[in-house]
Amino acid sequence: MITISRIYNETSKSKGYRILVDRLWPRGITKEKLKLDKWMKEIAPTDELRKMVFA
Repeated sequence: MITISRIYNETSKSKGYRILVDRLWPRGITKEKLKLDKWMKEIAPTDELRKMVFA
């Protein structure tokens, strides 16, 4: 099962394999605090697409 959650929400050990899909690192959060298994910025939307969608 795939679950999507906000990076700023509290996490638990039972969350499973955690992947961050974003080109930008979240502000104010350390890598140690996130407890990520992988950061896949290369598959995240491009900056142009992000600006177009959230404009």
